[in-house]
Amino acid sequence: MTLSPFHLAIQVRDLAEAKDFYGNKLEFAMGRSSEHWVDFNMYGHQLVTHLNPNIGKTGTVAAISNQVDGHGVPVPHFGVILTLEDWTKLADKLSSVIDNFIIEPYVRFKDQPGEQGTLFFKDPSGNALEFKGFKNIEEELFKT
Repeated sequence: MTLSPFHLAIQVRDLAEAKDFYGNKLEFAMGRSSEHWVDFNMYGHQLVTHLNPNIGKTGTVAAISNQVDGHGVPVPHFGVILTLEDWTKLADKLSSVIDNFIIEPYVRFKDQPGEQGTLFFKDPSGNALEFKGFKNIEEELFKT
């Protein structure tokens, strides 16, 4: 499987807060920036945080929730798919920097096609992130 990097631009309420969250807590390398946006390297993908002052210093972006495997999954959300080994390491690391998971790390669809480790949390602006882990990404990602 050959993948091309994706580019995702999201709204944030405060760029300094975004730099701390994505740069320091999640350890995504910072790229180009201006007074209105900051690029981050998210596992080889380009995540751009754009300042939206209309959100307000304590506001958050809007989201809904849909039921998946007995959990309320926030929509929209974004993230990266990792090997199960890398996902486990990330989940362990996040336990020390994320105060409130939306969905704590667990294995979804256990013993079914598409079995995966998953976890959800929000950035300070309310953008929801999901990270998944598969034993064999190529065989299991789109398995039905």
